[in-house]
Amino acid sequence: MFENERYITSGIEAALEPALQNMLWYLIEAVEVKEKSNLQVFELSVVHSVLHATHSQEQPDYCQTHALPGFAPVAAKVFVIDDGDHSTMLLANEY
Repeated sequence: MFENERYITSGIEAALEPALQNMLWYLIEAVEVKEKSNLQVFELSVVHSVLHATHSQEQPDYCQTHALPGFAPVAAKVFVIDDGDHSTMLLANEY
């Protein structure tokens, strides 16, 4: 999963700097679970001026929070969906 062509929506392009988009793709690649769900979720929040990304999936259960210093603070919920042919990163309100 998530090893196919990657796309972003216009909302992602407007809301997240390219380096942060790349970091989210990397966090999906780095997940060490037996099986990745086709839906990956990131809750982006700011804690003491530092961006935090809580990365989760439902089945199998996975949740990990990462501090991402150096990125512009942004609060957003991001979905990354793999449909088998391609992977798309979108804001939750674009779903």
